[in-house]
Amino acid sequence: MNALVGTTPTSVSAALRKLYFLRFAFAAAWAALLFATAGTLGPLSAALLVAYPLFDVACAVADVRSANANGGPVRGLYVNIALSTLTAVGLAGAATSGIPAVLRVWGVWAVTAGLVQLLVGAARRRLGGQWAMITSGAVSTLAGASFFAQAGKDDAALSSLAGYAFLGGVFFLVSALRLRRADRGA
Repeated sequence: MNALVGTTPTSVSAALRKLYFLRFAFAAAWAALLFATAGTLGPLSAALLVAYPLFDVACAVADVRSANANGGPVRGLYVNIALSTLTAVGLAGAATSGIPAVLRVWGVWAVTAGLVQLLVGAARRRLGGQWAMITSGAVSTLAGASFFAQAGKDDAALSSLAGYAFLGGVFFLVSALRLRRADRGA
């Protein structure tokens, strides 16, 4: 991730593109692992659940460093770091209480982080390739509400989180590809 720090203004989109490709790869692998273990809330699935927001923190820190080096917007990224850190702690506790508790914590995180992602994407729209991030933020907000609702049902399951993460990864992939196209057109 050090490649993301110290970028010049002309390579901000290149740094974001690398970060977005990394986020897609992680989300795809994470979703596959969670889906494979989603039948029960055991130690592996609990570790995966906590790892996802921690990875989000690491990515946001790299993003902040790049944005700071280039005078980009960072306030929303700091909010994201705080939300994801709190979520990791919340998920660690929720995993001891069962799937409904996990879905509630994840749902709150999806709603709040989705709103932040939407705002950060809107602030970066001049870079190009951000419509996918804006859309992803909106979808995350809606999905979060559905996770919270699902927590109250008898068939609450972790598998929906795997699908959510994979879809989020696809949005990062689309944004990375759009940034590449925007760079070529500039």
